[in-house]
Amino acid sequence: MDFTFIIVIFLIGFIGSYISGMLGIGGSIIKYPMLLYIPPLFGLAAFTAHEVSGISAVQVFFATIGGVWAYRKGGYLNKSLIGYMGMSILIGSFIGGYGSKLMSEGGINLIYGILALIAAVMMFIPKKGIDDTPFDQVTFNKWLAALLAFIVGLGAGIVGAAGAFLLVPIMLVVLKIPTRMTIASSLAITFISSIGTTVGKVTTGQVDYFPALIMIVASLIASPLGAIAGKKVNTKVLQVILAVLILATAIKIWVDIF
Repeated sequence: MDFTFIIVIFLIGFIGSYISGMLGIGGSIIKYPMLLYIPPLFGLAAFTAHEVSGISAVQVFFATIGGVWAYRKGGYLNKSLIGYMGMSILIGSFIGGYGSKLMSEGGINLIYGILALIAAVMMFIPKKGIDDTPFDQVTFNKWLAALLAFIVGLGAGIVGAAGAFLLVPIMLVVLKIPTRMTIASSLAITFISSIGTTVGKVTTGQVDYFPALIMIVASLIASPLGAIAGKKVNTKVLQVILAVLILATAIKIWVDIF
């Protein structure tokens, strides 16, 4: 492993984790395509889809820890929402992460493309008035939240994501959770989800540990910095950034599939 390899992987991890902390996502929506396509541009060996999903799974676990820690004060974390969605997504992500060993690379990329496309469409649905509700008056359908989280967990576990790029639009559009509470709570739910995904990937031998370690170091530095930035940025701007990132990733994945 040469110096160029370490720098490239670190920067991928840093950029993805900064965005992760700022937007309340695990960062796989960014890092999955970056890990697939950027190393070969520098003459480095290309990762397989299985290796990328395994590295992403482990990295997301640590990126979300940093993000949640930065949001722990200020009433941003909805404990009831985290409990219902967290337990459901943990079960789903473990099943998906373990079962992904049986899938082809093309199958993994196809599922990732479908998830990204659904998330992109949801992010462009108008979200009026959700940020007018005080944090202590937020309500939601608990069983619907749990069911949707389980479904997200299954798909996200397969691709080594933690599903936050789908959780965020679901929480904003379907459950009507305010933007900053969505960002903070989704990081906590994503952390829980990443436990199941990581265990599934590690036990089936899908993790390349050296690049995963580099990504972890980058995550622990960048994710809290992103969370601090996210508290200061206008909520409409945060929604637009996330929508554009998800749409761009969906387009890239589908172009490659066809």
